[in-house]
Amino acid sequence: MNIIIVGAGKVGYNIAKYLSQGNDDVTIIDDKIQALERINNNLDVMCIKGNCTSLKVLYEAGIREADLLISVTNSDELNMLCSLSGKKLGAKYTVARVRNPGYDEEITLLTEAVGIDLVINPEKAAATEIAKLIKYPSVSSIDNFANNRVNMVGFNVSESSGLINKKISEIDFIRGNLIFCGVERDGKFLIPRGDYIFHNDDRVYVIGEHNDIQEFFKRLGKYKKRVKSAMIIGGGKISYYLAKIISEVGVQSKIIESDLKKCEELTELLPDSIIINGDGMDQDLLLSENLTDSDAFIALTGRDEDNLIASLFASKNDVKNIITKITRDNYTEIAQTVGINSTISPKSVTAGKIIRYVRTLKNKKTCPIENVYKICNEKAEAIEFIVSNNTKYIDVKLKNMCFIENSLIATIVRDNKIIIPTGDDHLKPDDRVIVVTQNANLLSLSGIFSGGMK
Repeated sequence: MNIIIVGAGKVGYNIAKYLSQGNDDVTIIDDKIQALERINNNLDVMCIKGNCTSLKVLYEAGIREADLLISVTNSDELNMLCSLSGKKLGAKYTVARVRNPGYDEEITLLTEAVGIDLVINPEKAAATEIAKLIKYPSVSSIDNFANNRVNMVGFNVSESSGLINKKISEIDFIRGNLIFCGVERDGKFLIPRGDYIFHNDDRVYVIGEHNDIQEFFKRLGKYKKRVKSAMIIGGGKISYYLAKIISEVGVQSKIIESDLKKCEELTELLPDSIIINGDGMDQDLLLSENLTDSDAFIALTGRDEDNLIASLFASKNDVKNIITKITRDNYTEIAQTVGINSTISPKSVTAGKIIRYVRTLKNKKTCPIENVYKICNEKAEAIEFIVSNNTKYIDVKLKNMCFIENSLIATIVRDNKIIIPTGDDHLKPDDRVIVVTQNANLLSLSGIFSGGMK
């Protein structure tokens, strides 16, 4: 595909990095030479310096032949204008980052008027991811497939889990439809078998039916059925969206923000939340606001360092579920090292959604892609395919197929029934098939079979 990215900031860089690893022709536009130099030095993409609203610049970038225009500048209005211009000048599809909560309720009207095919709101997307984590203490990620009927959950093996030095085949409290589908150990990814022995600090991924996943994590002590309260540090856009989402399921949020003007705005926008004007790094303030009684502690300030320090203080005071916003890639590993496993990166969430959209566009006819998630610190992917009549190897038993290395068909969803497949299972049209693979550019389901049939 011919893809143009407008905006060379953190999100633009991340998107360009992923897309440049495939066979796409990627061009990135920005008016800041420093940002372009960083991309030019690290990625195999074309860089153009200039104003993205200039027709001359867009023509130079190849807008007439573009399959996709992705606009992720810091200005919502500029992103919408670029989408409108791109559609008029020949781009087949457009994606725009729109962050202002004021546009949120009118987004459908805006997309129809402007011609945006996909609108991404990083803060709202990050808040949605955090909301999924609130019931699962010390879980690193939750990804949903098959319209939320199937969950994949990542977590770190610890002393409290009861899994250390156990083989998968020896775990006697596994019930129902679930399977261990990936492990990260010492920076390497592998697909575990029944004789795999868990070690301390393994990052493990398990996939299965929603109710069975919940039951499994109850047994591990990593699931809380009723969450009543959440303390949020920082009153930015993510906090606003998160408070709105969790209040709908009966969770009361307490937001601590140092900016008085923001507090006044949040008080008006979030009548069901408690808004406190104060320093979220003030440990005495946190304790006086009943930190130790909070079911969840969520650090969402604009500084990674503050988020990490506040999270460590919450951990020291025995708060079980701590979620920390991280924007710098290298800080995620630091957070894991000090025991903070649940982290969220808005730029990674945004890039992931756009990459899923690109994959979907590429593979609409043969075997549509419904979802793509990066797992194991981006060392592997979990991909949901929908089997079509054009998909290869339909009705062939899986035991008769040769799989590529470190790949697994983890789950098949057929007629609302969830199947953890064995060698005697096979694929049928309209199946939803969830694949876990280390192949970062798997575009079709048949690509998982390295040598076809045995």
